[in-house]
Amino acid sequence: MDTRRSSSMRGTGTLVGQVAEALRDAIATGPYKPGDKLPSEARIAEQHGVSRTVVREAIASLRSDGLVEPRRGAGVFVLEPAEPVPPPFQNIDPGRLSSIIALLELRTAVEVEAAGLAANRRSPAQEEAIFDAHRKVGQCIAAGQSTSTADFELHMAIAEASNNPRFPEFLTMIGQNAIPRASLDPGDKGTAKPYLEQLHSEHANIVAAISNGDATLARDAMREHLQGSQRRYRSLLQNR
Repeated sequence: MDTRRSSSMRGTGTLVGQVAEALRDAIATGPYKPGDKLPSEARIAEQHGVSRTVVREAIASLRSDGLVEPRRGAGVFVLEPAEPVPPPFQNIDPGRLSSIIALLELRTAVEVEAAGLAANRRSPAQEEAIFDAHRKVGQCIAAGQSTSTADFELHMAIAEASNNPRFPEFLTMIGQNAIPRASLDPGDKGTAKPYLEQLHSEHANIVAAISNGDATLARDAMREHLQGSQRRYRSLLQNR
């Protein structure tokens, strides 16, 4: 037994965690490949200077992570690595109306409550940030510039004013896909501006309700805004 290694292992963390980590490293770097049988509990215990109980618990940890599989009467075998789970919201396709509508339905479920909480919980600084973001959207419309970034900042300011960090985290995960404006913006400037002014008016209703501390009206205004967007996209889908 390598007593120096045993002494080092005992110096940090739990023995179970240390043995489990050593086995994970061996699986990740290649000594133990998928389909290979791990050494016996007694052999692993001897290698690491620990009891078989520690080894048994370490292997249980690997099993819970899907790295190994004990087989009755045969031993413990390394499993094929699981397929990586893609991060959420990575398959949103802003070019597909059905994908946009699905996202808007989810946003409605989340952001309606965020608006209500913002009406009740906002700080003066957060309320000011909401007004500033709303003003910026109006400035973009007046200048004929894209409003997508400013629109996202407004929704993020409202989420942050909920003072529940999960709401802005949700919008951050979605990113700019939260405002899939390009596929709905009319190409004709003459029709684009009235459309954007309608959105700005809907935003104004949300902002006013939050500023007045009316949680019910804030929820209703956010719901009307996002459901209105759903109706506009569904109209495009039906008229294709």
